[in-house]
Amino acid sequence: MSDCSKEVLLGLYRTMVRIRTFEETAARLFQDGKLAGFLHLYSGEEAVAAGVCACLGDEDCVTSTHRGHGHCIAKGADINRMMAELYGRKTGYCKGKGGSMHIADISKGIIGANGIVGAGIPIAVGVAFAQKYRGEQNVTVTFFGDGASNRGTFHEGLNMAAAQNLPVIFVCENNHFGMSTPFAVHSKNKTIAQRAAAYDIPGVRVDGNDPVAVMEAAEEAVKRARAGEGPSLIECVTWRHYGHFIGDPAPYKKLEDDKKWRENDPIPRFEKKLTAEGIASADELDAIKAEAENEIQAAVRFAEDSPFPEVDVMFEDLYV
Repeated sequence: MSDCSKEVLLGLYRTMVRIRTFEETAARLFQDGKLAGFLHLYSGEEAVAAGVCACLGDEDCVTSTHRGHGHCIAKGADINRMMAELYGRKTGYCKGKGGSMHIADISKGIIGANGIVGAGIPIAVGVAFAQKYRGEQNVTVTFFGDGASNRGTFHEGLNMAAAQNLPVIFVCENNHFGMSTPFAVHSKNKTIAQRAAAYDIPGVRVDGNDPVAVMEAAEEAVKRARAGEGPSLIECVTWRHYGHFIGDPAPYKKLEDDKKWRENDPIPRFEKKLTAEGIASADELDAIKAEAENEIQAAVRFAEDSPFPEVDVMFEDLYV
């Protein structure tokens, strides 16, 4: 971590803590019956969103997934509007009509989360095509899970991006399960990164619980894309702490595997590195946690104080 400034490292930590605090709060609210719909939590995978989005600016774009809160927060989405959307309130990003899986903020380059597995990939390729066509220096990142790597959209997306030399980075969050199916069952490949060879683009596999390792891989991919050298595939190996969604007890997970991965939790692991290397004190890290907690609780109050949308707006915003 010696090549990174304290500001960068604490920025990564702050992003991960904000995501974790938002997710754990949302879990409690859902279990208390305050949130409706499905809730797919990102807890355990925070290092991926933090590391990748640290390399992006507002003009760069991302497409997200049904497990998209972390990507949105890391890319700069408004926490209040996110929480209000989970509550179904009119102050939310989709005016309370989209819910957890459909948060978008074009002003921040968040093209949108998506409830359909793998559907964000071709959207990202289209955005990257537009960026290249307009002669921009911007890039697009598409996040997806290991299950999505078996969809036709994945292969079509990589092929078109490679053939057209587009500025898009494919980031696979390999959390070992496509819903409840283990990676070893749904794929003969040992890694997802090796699939990049079929399209003659770089493919790397990194520790998805190490935000610095993720950031370094993303920096290289973003640099290539901005230089007109085309797409890259990054496989981030990580672990989701919950089942596929809140309410899924995840009986398909082996207890010993879950224990091992939770011991490798990216946040306490990074805390140990920061304090051991004298980059930050425990008091500094505690202050960041307290700041995140206050921010998320303020977002909850904002959401609960916001009105529900009126019935007569039901058919608004269907077309642009």
